[in-house]
Amino acid sequence: MSEIKNSKHYDLEERTFLFAKRVKDFITRLPRSLSNIEYGKQLLRSSGSVAANYIEANESFSKKDYYMRVKICRKEAKESRLWLRLINSKSNTESELINEASELMRIFGSIITKNTKP
Repeated sequence: MSEIKNSKHYDLEERTFLFAKRVKDFITRLPRSLSNIEYGKQLLRSSGSVAANYIEANESFSKKDYYMRVKICRKEAKESRLWLRLINSKSNTESELINEASELMRIFGSIITKNTKP
C-alpha cells in the first residue's frame, strides 16, 4: 500500500515539474512587452514554487509540515493561474497551462480537505 501512495506522490512530483517546465518554455516564446516580461517573471517563480514545495512536502518531517507545504503548492498554483490570465497571449498553450494550474489547485485542495475532515 505504501508503494502505491509513494508512487502517486512521485507522479505528482513529475506532473508539477512538467508544469514548471512547460511554463518556462511558454515564457520564452511570449511576445516582448513590459507587462509580459514582468508577469512572466512572476509566473516563472510561482510555477517553479509549486514543484519545489511539493518535493519538500514529500520530504517533510511531520504531517503538519506536509500539509503546510501542500497548502503552499495550492497557493502558488493559484498565483500561477493569475499570471497566466494576465499575460497577453492567445495561444493554446496558455489555455492548457491555465487548465493545468486549475487542476493542480483542485488536487492540492483535495489533499488538504481530506486532512481536515473530522
